[in-house]
Parts: sequence; structure tokens; C-alpha cells
Amino acid sequence: MSKKLDLSNFEKKLEVRNITTEDIDQLIQMQKVCFPNMEPWKREHLESHLDQFPEGQFCVEYDGEIIGSCSSLIVNFDEYDDKHTWDDITDEGYITNHNPEGYNLYGIEVMVDSEFRGMKIGKRLYEARKELARELNLKSIIIGGRIPNYHKYEAELSPREYVEEVTSQNIFDPVLTFQIMNGFTIMRINPGYLPDDRQSLKYATLMEWNNIDYRAKSKRHFKTAFPVRITVIQYMMKNIESFDEFAKQVEYYVDVAYDFGSDFAVFPEIFTTQLMSFLDEKVPSQSVRRLAEYTEDYIELFTNLAVKYNVNIIGGSHFVEEEDHIYNIAYLFRRDGTIEKQYKIHVTPNERKWWGIQPGDTVKVFDTDCGKIAIQICYDIQFPELARYAVDQGANIIFVPFCTDDRQGYLRVRYCAQARAVENQVYTVIAGTVGNLTQVENMDIQYAQSGIFTPSDFEFARDGIIGECHPNIETVVVGDVDLEILRRQRRSGTVRQLRDRRRDLFEVKYNNIETEVKPIK
Repeated sequence: MSKKLDLSNFEKKLEVRNITTEDIDQLIQMQKVCFPNMEPWKREHLESHLDQFPEGQFCVEYDGEIIGSCSSLIVNFDEYDDKHTWDDITDEGYITNHNPEGYNLYGIEVMVDSEFRGMKIGKRLYEARKELARELNLKSIIIGGRIPNYHKYEAELSPREYVEEVTSQNIFDPVLTFQIMNGFTIMRINPGYLPDDRQSLKYATLMEWNNIDYRAKSKRHFKTAFPVRITVIQYMMKNIESFDEFAKQVEYYVDVAYDFGSDFAVFPEIFTTQLMSFLDEKVPSQSVRRLAEYTEDYIELFTNLAVKYNVNIIGGSHFVEEEDHIYNIAYLFRRDGTIEKQYKIHVTPNERKWWGIQPGDTVKVFDTDCGKIAIQICYDIQFPELARYAVDQGANIIFVPFCTDDRQGYLRVRYCAQARAVENQVYTVIAGTVGNLTQVENMDIQYAQSGIFTPSDFEFARDGIIGECHPNIETVVVGDVDLEILRRQRRSGTVRQLRDRRRDLFEVKYNNIETEVKPIK
């Protein structure tokens, strides 16, 4: 008898956090590995960092192991000579010159374990620094960057010429290229910056990232916006030959979402049925059980992609066998490696007839680094009580993976998603499949026009549509939803559906829901 999968076996917990004293031994050991030809930190250096400026010391922990870190301090950069060295700016590594009233965050080191490169660890650390600069209302981030590949070109290029070639992307430098791609601009080249940096021949590029939110007159921080970027994948269903081919298509779209700087990538309902095209099983009730055999591969694929590309993924939905029953389950793969799941609550007559799908009985709301969200699979969005419950529990975005075979079915999903956005003052996102699977029973044709929808009021897009795909083609739509605007509109909009409900006349009672409903006041 099949059992429920223990998702903890697949989760890969990744966390960006501040360094503690318990991490010091690991950091010293990692630096010896990352920079074998340079003098590593001493324990008293790192203890001093935590004493002077603990908020500016970050690490990345992956399944209990530290795989990356960065250190920084605050300075008034105008007080330092243009040709300063690393020892000058760090007080020989102890950062006792840290100035809490300064204007610039100065980054003094970033290191990433080589076994985990390609997982955007360095980018996560840079983003942590940027967020800190915003929180503290600092004018900029300044770094003295190594140019470790310069020793390969010293005979033919001066340091300035080498930097120009890297900037023009004619030469790749693992440090300088990365810093340019992360929004840093070159100020100057400093000689003798790190005496033991033989690869860079002691040169360093002084680089700066400007905080466009900086307010010169005050360090008080006001939240003016909370944008969340969403990439919706309108996925083409076509015959494939293997799971590897499926994985390559999926990774392509996650990469697209990453390139757009997205917080979420959203795939459609049961798009994994594409795997049926090579399973050679004609009986629908048996084909879903064959498909369910790929559940662990599917979960492992998406978990790795979420971590690698630093994006939260709504993994569409997938048929899963649990205790001899088949369920339609949508998974949330967070970019920190953790996983959640939402069962489809309402099963369509078609799903029940052809595949024997069983309904779930729990409505969930999930915490993410972009606030609370809910997932309602296709038919579920057509039942307004579920959306109302999710919003009462704090959801700001409802993701709706769907799969419909004709325009009428698609319009049911779309109209209801837009209605839920208006009724509950919430963002809704629909992602559907297109194309056809000519050799798969009951998955013959698909119809979709995916989109991102808003409530209807002056604060939002005129038609309540942030963006939508062209119908029935393979493509994506990318859009930003602003959670701060949503919060304000719920309090002071032209209409306030969440506050103006006549609770004296009607209420909805939820069964089999453990969490107490806490309506928005």
C-alpha cells in the first residue's frame, strides 16, 4: 500500500542569516578552502566583527552547513583616501573603525564554498547587503573587488585595460563579472589593495552600488512599496521522450523567471501529465498511477531549481498516489529549500470519471518571504468560500494553476479568479496549459490565456489586469504586484469588501479546518 510521501526527505533548508559566534570555526575553515593562498581570518577578527556590527555579517546555511558568508561595516567613505588599502578600510580586519552614523556600507569579503557554486549563493549574500542598506537608509554599498584572473593577462594588458575588457564582456573574471552583473559600477582601480592577493597582483576594483531609496535628510525608514514580481508560465503540452526532456523544459522557464528577477514562477495544473506521452499506457486510470511513480523525481527537480535559481516556485500540480488513492496536489517550493503542498479540494466530474481522483479536505495558507499566499487548483477558484477563507487567514496572493480543454472552461476559471480578486481585495494569478498531447487519453487539447489580476479601484491597473498572455501559445507573462498598495486599498479604497460585510446577516462556517478564522478588521 502506498503511503504519503514525507516531504521532509526532500526539503533542503537554505537560510540567509546573521553570523553568530557558534559559526566562527566553520567560517575560518571555509576561508582556508576558498582562499588557499591568502591569510585566513583569525578568531579574534570575527569576534570583533560581531561585537562591532553584528547586523552586517551574513552567512548562508544549507542543511545545517555554512556554505557562504560576507562581512561588512559602515563608514563615511569621504573620510578615506582614494588609494586606501583593505587594511586601511577594515582597521587591519577588526572593523573597530565601524561608524554607525556613516553613509556607506563597505563590503570587505564574500566567500562561497566551491562545491555549491551555481546556486546563486553569492547573489543571495549581495541581496542581503542591499536590503540592509535600504533598512538603514545608507547612501551606497562600496566594495574593493579582487580581479583574480588578471595574472593570466598581465603580460599583455594593464590593469585598466583588463578591467575594460571584462566590462565589455570580452574576458570573464569570476569576481568582477559577478559584481557588474549585480549592479555595481567601477569607481577606480586601487594598487596594493590586498598584499597577499597574488592572483590579482594586489590590484582591486573599487566599486559602488547606489541605493536609489536613500533619503538624505533622515534615516527614518518609511515603507512606500512592497513589489513582488511574478512570472507565469503558459506551458506547451507536447510529446516528449523522457523525464530528462521534461526537466530541461522546466529549468528553461525557471531560468527565464530568474532572469526577470522574479519572486515567484508559476506552472499550470497537472502539466506533468506531459510525461504520459512516453509511458505508453492507454488506460487513463492506470496511466495516472504510472505518472505518480515520478513524484519523487518531480519533487527533487523542483526543490533543486527553487534553490539554484533563488525563486519560489508554484510547481503547477501533479497526480500523487497516497494510501492507494490518487490526489491532485499543488506544491510550493520555496527558494530556501522548504516545501508545502495543497490538495485540490473540489474534483471535477471529468477527473473523477477518467482518473479516479480523490478530493482533499484542508485549505492552507502559506508563509513566504513575500508574505502569505494560497494555492487553489483550477475548479477550486470557482467556489468563493475558499478564497474568502484564505484571505481571512492573511493571503495577499492566490495562485491558480489550471488546465482546461476549451474556452468555456478557461473562462470559468478566469472570470472567477477576477471575481475573487474584487470580492476579497486580493491579487489572483492563473497559469494554464496550451497545446495538445495527441497520444494521451483525456489530455487531447488545451486552452489557456494566463494572467495576473487585481482588485478594481484607482490604485490598480485600469481593467484589473496587470498582465496576460496571448491565448493558446507557449509564452510567459511577467508582472509586479504591490503588497503595500493592497494593504492601503483594503483600509481606504473606494469600496472595502472585507470590512463592509454584513456579519449581522450572514457568515460562512468552515468544517475540517483547524485554524481559527480571523477576519480582517
